Amino acid sequence: MIQSGPVTPPHLTDLPIRALTVDDLRSCADLSEDRGWPREDHKWGLLLAAGNGYGIDAPDGHGLAAACVVTSYGHTHAGPELAAIGMVLVAERYARQGLGRHLMTYVCDDVLKGVPLTLHATPHGRPLYEGLGFDTTGRAEMLRGTFRGEPTDSEAPSVAVRPAAGEDIPRIVRLDTEVFGTDRTHMIARLPAFADRLLVAEDGRGELVGYAAIWPNMETHVIGPLIARDTAGAQALVTALAAVTDRPLRTDIDVRHEELLTWLKERGLDSVAFNAVMTRNIPALPGDWTRRWAPLTVAAG
Repeated sequence: MIQSGPVTPPHLTDLPIRALTVDDLRSCADLSEDRGWPREDHKWGLLLAAGNGYGIDAPDGHGLAAACVVTSYGHTHAGPELAAIGMVLVAERYARQGLGRHLMTYVCDDVLKGVPLTLHATPHGRPLYEGLGFDTTGRAEMLRGTFRGEPTDSEAPSVAVRPAAGEDIPRIVRLDTEVFGTDRTHMIARLPAFADRLLVAEDGRGELVGYAAIWPNMETHVIGPLIARDTAGAQALVTALAAVTDRPLRTDIDVRHEELLTWLKERGLDSVAFNAVMTRNIPALPGDWTRRWAPLTVAAG
């Protein structure tokens, strides 16, 4: 006779990791909510469609125990030129048991082995990423608030700002590739449908020198990406985008852009948090940081 006893459940770090799809959107949003984050369904939808999600099903059968999303850029025969990791989340009931490290080790050392990586880390998550070989190479400041435009903001702008048209997309892609340092066509092509407004900035010769989008995220509108030739161009784009919404604005600005940060704070946006910009297998982000003011979302680089 075979005697049966209680079945020992697998250790959390032995649980299988699977690919996530857009069908997992609700579970991802539930996981965000579980950790006290906004649900961010709209953003999750973009990330799961444009990137690759990875997750661990909760052993208790209730949703996901952990998840993250990878957005890859500059696809070549050898693999992506750069991959951004974001939305790294572990359900509260499984926190501090090695599950986040298990998922990140798999993504970084198996899925993306040798690929240049970047991510934005909160102070809480930074030690984990440092243990996985990431170095801090920059900082971003998150701002939020109701924008108060000033009359001088619209006087004699250095650029002409207008809504983007279909024929502008190839121009935006070319500028973005130059500034970001690698091709993001698959993300830029989704912006017209994802964003509530997509604007371009042109100089006096009609040359495209900047672009920016504003997209809905729960009760706020997020400004990003924000690409501009100079501070005045960035201000003109922000002012034009702020004029189309009554919601509070949110954005994440590279801290090296001190003049723009001061200007935004003077107009009603408050500092919320600082995130470390971290990289692995690359000394710093490629491209031209002087024209890169804010990411589309920190989760996608």
